[in-house]
Amino acid sequence: MQDEVSTYQRQGFGATMEIAAPFGLLIIDFVNGFADPAVFGGGNIPQAIANTGPLLAAAREQRWPIAHTRIVFADDDADRNVFTQKVPGMLTLKEASHNSAIVPELTPRDGELVVRKTVPSAFFGTSLAAWLAHRGVRTLLVAGCVTSGCVRASVVDAMSHGFRPLVLSDCVGDRALGPHQANLFDMEQKYATVMPRDEALGAIAAAQDR
Repeated sequence: MQDEVSTYQRQGFGATMEIAAPFGLLIIDFVNGFADPAVFGGGNIPQAIANTGPLLAAAREQRWPIAHTRIVFADDDADRNVFTQKVPGMLTLKEASHNSAIVPELTPRDGELVVRKTVPSAFFGTSLAAWLAHRGVRTLLVAGCVTSGCVRASVVDAMSHGFRPLVLSDCVGDRALGPHQANLFDMEQKYATVMPRDEALGAIAAAQDR
């Protein structure tokens, strides 16, 4: 791994991205189906969900804009797409299905946006970017699953929209740890700041004190 890091550093990747207020929080697809290893879950997703509880509480205490996402397809599959050709089981995620519901411990409150999507990115074809921009968000904290899929796609699009992604490494999870670690590395080199939750919250507190 050290050889890979040296290559990225030599080529100018991995520069520091300043953490800048105002802050917002995006929680991606922490729904029952992704919490269940028998459906779409596994790996370190349960730990990531548990670690996100205190993060969500901190965001609420700070009154940050908070958005959650769910994958939701039409009951008649009218909006089926290429994503469902690769993963046909995604079509089981309907508005009223248990597997598409956000896990109870992270249930959204009034005023928190719930984004329904049919592709990996939370931004593609949704109002999320405008919603965050309207609230002045500059640094967007990111939790959710899976790291190699919907998290990565959303982080790339967040950066593309001009937000500064801050990925909480212990608040994102994947059904396989290899892709999880590889994508954390790659996002840190190209698109985001990556930190554990407590380190990130400490850095934010320090930034707000300056």
